[in-house]
Amino acid sequence: MNLNDLPSPELMCEGKFVRLLRRGKWEYASRTRNINAVVVIAEYEGKIILVDQPRVGPDCRCVELPAGLVGDEDPDATPETTAIKELEEETGFTAERVELLGDFYASPGMLAESFTLVRAYGVRKIGEGGGDENEDIKVHLVARPDIPNFLKEKRAEGFGVDVKLLIFLGF
Repeated sequence: MNLNDLPSPELMCEGKFVRLLRRGKWEYASRTRNINAVVVIAEYEGKIILVDQPRVGPDCRCVELPAGLVGDEDPDATPETTAIKELEEETGFTAERVELLGDFYASPGMLAESFTLVRAYGVRKIGEGGGDENEDIKVHLVARPDIPNFLKEKRAEGFGVDVKLLIFLGF
């Protein structure tokens, strides 16, 4: 398949946050305004900072890395500024700086959305976290070697696991 031979995307439906598109025979979803996410790998005192929160799509709480949308509130936001803002808001930790690790697609056969993965440095605790008034985020500090068992326990409790946590499972 040559992508240049396909027609322009056709908008099938659009909501406040997501739109459904068709290009040739292919259907896929994207975020409105072409907003993408930033995902943060942060470590504090030898433990990876994870969060869990309710997710409507899979209809369960999901264990994830801290993350947020770049430019959904501030059009001048960057992945770096958003990463620090979301780390503080969701987890109660901040970072002196973040390193861009690259852009990735979690489900490229179905979603146009990408995310920028960053690593946080100089991480320190500054608050409680938990998200804003519309979120119900719980924070977990888990040593790298304990992550597989932690995720197994969470699955047994009915939690979903974000695909990005595969990086800690050592396959």
